[in-house]
Amino acid sequence: MKIGILLCDDVQHELRIRYGNYDEMLAAGLGRLLPGGELPVYRVVDGELPPSTTSCDAWVITGSRHGVYDDLPWIAALEDWVVQLWQQQRPLIGVCFGHQLMAQALGGEVRPSSRGWGVGLADNEMVARQDWMQPWQDRLSLLVSHQDQVIHPPRQARLLARSEFCPYFMLQYGHHFLGIQGHPEFCKGYSRDLMLARRGRIPADRLERGLDSLRGEADSALVLGWMVAFVRQALAHSPTAATAPDKALLCSEESRHE
Repeated sequence: MKIGILLCDDVQHELRIRYGNYDEMLAAGLGRLLPGGELPVYRVVDGELPPSTTSCDAWVITGSRHGVYDDLPWIAALEDWVVQLWQQQRPLIGVCFGHQLMAQALGGEVRPSSRGWGVGLADNEMVARQDWMQPWQDRLSLLVSHQDQVIHPPRQARLLARSEFCPYFMLQYGHHFLGIQGHPEFCKGYSRDLMLARRGRIPADRLERGLDSLRGEADSALVLGWMVAFVRQALAHSPTAATAPDKALLCSEESRHE
């Protein structure tokens, strides 16, 4: 299997020396589950898009310090590329920034949350069970680091996991798009050091709670396994022409308030 990593940012230099870059974290986690697989990296943040939507079997969009609404050429180009993947029914997984970009590209709304920073270990309720979620569990804890959130998901989205802090933590679109607000590629050491590096930007009480949350255990290995299973299931559905999304169409009032 060949999964292309669409790199949307670089880890701070001091932390990169110890923990690696975002693509290296993802490759380490996914590589253990895909012996013999290929994980090419495309530096989307530098304007490098893959030559074709079919260059890889599936794609993963990484996190980023940027907001999906930032007026940057590479973000606009990536958003258009995501729409192409949707139309062609190519498997795509978005992590944090990637999760938010997928939602925006398909007509949803993303903006800074009134709830503020999400940091540390976030506990979520699973609200929908899918065949690729093996083994299953009804709660999910993942490391997070974000201010932005999906505020209104696209009409095509199905809610999979949520919390009071992040109502749209995990979303699935059809058989081939999956968005996850959390970071299954992070380790607790990186989460801790990233929070400390942002001391002063993160309110002191939120920072303290985030650091304290690291006493818990993250379901990172479980979610990485789910991601691989999701891709395999998505590939089992032959790509066909899909109706192009109306990017101005937001979710229905019913789904906004569920």
